[in-house]
Amino acid sequence: MKLCMIGTGYVGLVSGTCFADIGNQVYCVDKDKNKIDKLNSGNSPIYEPGLNELIKKNQLAERLIFTTNLKKAVNSSDIIFICVGTPNIKGTLKVDLSFVYKSIREIISASNNTKIIVTKSTVPIGTGDEIEKIIKKKTKKKFSIISNPEFLREGEAIRDFRYPDRIVIGSNDKKIFKIMKSLYIPLINKGAKFFSTTRRGAELIKYASNAFLATKITFINEIANLCEKTGINVEDISLGMGLDKRIGSRFLRAGPAYGGSCFPKDTKGLVSAGEKYNTNLSVVKSVIKSNHDRINLHTKRIDKIIGRNVKNKKIAFLGVTFKPNTDDMRDSTSMSMIPYLCKKGAKINYYDPSGEKKEFKKYKNCFFKKNIKDNCKDADLIVLHTEWDKFKSIDFSKISKNRRLKIFDLRNLYNFDEMMRKKIDYYSIGRPTIK
Repeated sequence: MKLCMIGTGYVGLVSGTCFADIGNQVYCVDKDKNKIDKLNSGNSPIYEPGLNELIKKNQLAERLIFTTNLKKAVNSSDIIFICVGTPNIKGTLKVDLSFVYKSIREIISASNNTKIIVTKSTVPIGTGDEIEKIIKKKTKKKFSIISNPEFLREGEAIRDFRYPDRIVIGSNDKKIFKIMKSLYIPLINKGAKFFSTTRRGAELIKYASNAFLATKITFINEIANLCEKTGINVEDISLGMGLDKRIGSRFLRAGPAYGGSCFPKDTKGLVSAGEKYNTNLSVVKSVIKSNHDRINLHTKRIDKIIGRNVKNKKIAFLGVTFKPNTDDMRDSTSMSMIPYLCKKGAKINYYDPSGEKKEFKKYKNCFFKKNIKDNCKDADLIVLHTEWDKFKSIDFSKISKNRRLKIFDLRNLYNFDEMMRKKIDYYSIGRPTIK
């Protein structure tokens, strides 16, 4: 099939490249010429393992085309995917759909005939209905509007596309299901479940899924707080709970507040939908509040570990992205912790495998280091923030130089017994402190 992806962010770029890899011709459209030029040279503007190689492979096969020419891309395609951002409106729970609606108007203007338009962007309940209203006002051409939410995890996006648990298609036209099923047949043949529902149903499935996962994370984080007060190891609790098939083990790892581009935005979006339809989603509201409180909890815990006065103290962060294998800083806990510590006069070093971050350049006492050793040298406290693989086997004896290290492990990355043997002051999440 011939496909067009509007937007080359995480969703549009990964999905477009992977669609090309299973045999489709794919046009990826973006207004940012610099981004398109970079992609045409075979370089991804985002950090995602394996993506560069996949882009180059499908460019050589002439299945993947990057362009700023929306009209040509639209008219060369059978199905158009909208993959633009849907952020929260600043200071509110509401979702900003301006990029979606702008894309729709541009598609209508550019198209010479009818098309299938698919919203892959995460959108509130009823967005497809609003899109239909816009189309009816603008043109007499008939467009099929479908919801096909994505479930890609940053850092695991290519694998998630190739081996999805399910493919959700929401449409009010039953004929569309056959077309979309034929598009996804290579993945269905590998075991993916094809699930058809109404368009509104598909829109809500994405929000409800992310809110439930956020709830699991928040729940185990609160249990971790209780474990710290009672001397219980939260990992025992997670394992014991996870063995129950009704609960499952995934998303039961205690850690910092959840972040990234999805959970913070989508939990708020779901609450906003509840308000719109006069439904009190009290569980989701409490999840949002608990997650916000957790950011402050861990920031203030650093004060306690160091001795309340952090001025001129050297604090080294290992990783700053919201999760490993991505360069995404959106709603990362580090975005709250580091500015707070900088303002209190601490000297911050950080190292992240995805590179230096523009978000911290405005702080004169915050420095990016190019390796782990330089980053942790003479640190009064080492904060393990993001569990990149290269942090798993650090030889702390080479860093300590006969002084007792202090480590605050936000991800419980290190073996508890091993930390005790190495005589390290070790603070983790939901586990006893070693001093």
